[in-house]
Amino acid sequence: MPDDCLFCRIAGGAIPTDFEHEDDRVVAFRDINPQAPTHILIVPKRHIATVNDLAADDADLVGHMMLTARSLAENEGIAGPGYRLVVNCNPDGAQSVYHIHLHLMGGRQLRGLG
Repeated sequence: MPDDCLFCRIAGGAIPTDFEHEDDRVVAFRDINPQAPTHILIVPKRHIATVNDLAADDADLVGHMMLTARSLAENEGIAGPGYRLVVNCNPDGAQSVYHIHLHLMGGRQLRGLG
């Protein structure tokens, strides 16, 4: 776990954060620069820099992240109207923190991606 990784420090408790969810594998907290009324990050406690660094045995973790997002969407009241899940990878994919994380966004009509 890199000492300079922001999300490792948040997940490990070195940076006080109000978690919307925490279990043995992930934490979830509100984005400090929200792009929608609901914008929550789901972050694994184990450091994995990018999607490209995932291994086959990480499939359960990735599935857990998705199911956590679904549960949070239900709790936030956005499951019915709809929401967006986004994972950015590397510079051209707009990744700014090199620790994989899933963005849960909703609470308004989101523009289409194409």
